[in-house]
Amino acid sequence: MAIYRLASTASSDSSISTDVSKQVVKQTGILDNYIKNIDWDGIITKIITTGISLFLISVLFLLIHSAGKKLITRSFASAKRKESTYSIGRLGTIYTLTQNIFHYCVLFFYFYAILSILGIPVSTLLASAGIVSVALGLGAQGFVTDIVTGFFILLEQQFVVGDTVKINTITGTVHAVGLRTTQILSDDGTLNFIPNRSITVVSNMSRNNMQAVVDIRLDPRKDTNEMRKIIAEVNKKLVPKLPDITNGPKILGIVDLGNGNLVFRVSAYTNHGAQAQTQRILLDHYLQALKAAGFNIPISPLNLGSTA
Repeated sequence: MAIYRLASTASSDSSISTDVSKQVVKQTGILDNYIKNIDWDGIITKIITTGISLFLISVLFLLIHSAGKKLITRSFASAKRKESTYSIGRLGTIYTLTQNIFHYCVLFFYFYAILSILGIPVSTLLASAGIVSVALGLGAQGFVTDIVTGFFILLEQQFVVGDTVKINTITGTVHAVGLRTTQILSDDGTLNFIPNRSITVVSNMSRNNMQAVVDIRLDPRKDTNEMRKIIAEVNKKLVPKLPDITNGPKILGIVDLGNGNLVFRVSAYTNHGAQAQTQRILLDHYLQALKAAGFNIPISPLNLGSTA
């Protein structure tokens, strides 16, 4: 009986192994048939043609982008050489904006062509992307606001490239005006990128003549009338050498800065951008003349409270 049981067990194991082998052979045959039925020539041809198409379309758009930017640059360079109703700064602003618009347009059509070559139905995606469009719309609100604000900045001529402005807490020269951001170059060389939507109040210091104010400390031992005469004499000799001064200098006399702090003030109006340099030149010549006349100008302002 034991011998019979061992024989039957061996025969059943042998039949199971045979069934497994048949299953493996059958599945292998199906896989082989599937692989043999694949159109490898068509796939390879498709990959090659698609790769060549992508390469050619990339070269084409690269040439279009390069030629377009060169054409824009030459057009604006020609406009700058000719007499134009637009200022150089405004031409620079429009040039930067035109370059940005052209760049984004070329980029959009390039990606559209790439997706079309890859067989992705762009028009169907755009038509059926209702929820995605809403989501993108919500996310792109800031981007759209930047563009609209930048458009009105240009339309209203709030500032142009080269203007000295104060935007929020940042003061400097307008370096570039783009679709999304305005670039302000500070006096210390820092380039600030300000999103157009955050520009709410603009203080443009390049549109009108600017005021240069010179405050001189008082010598309590000297007569202010003598001080006035010396400053007037300096103005008479110095002003003809300063063509940036458009009005003045006007001697305002003694001014109270608050808390009893007194100074002798002189005011002049200059071309925009020249007020700081004019202020330094006037103050330097005033101090030299007063020192030569025996005035001892204190470092701190005269305080009536401390001298009383």
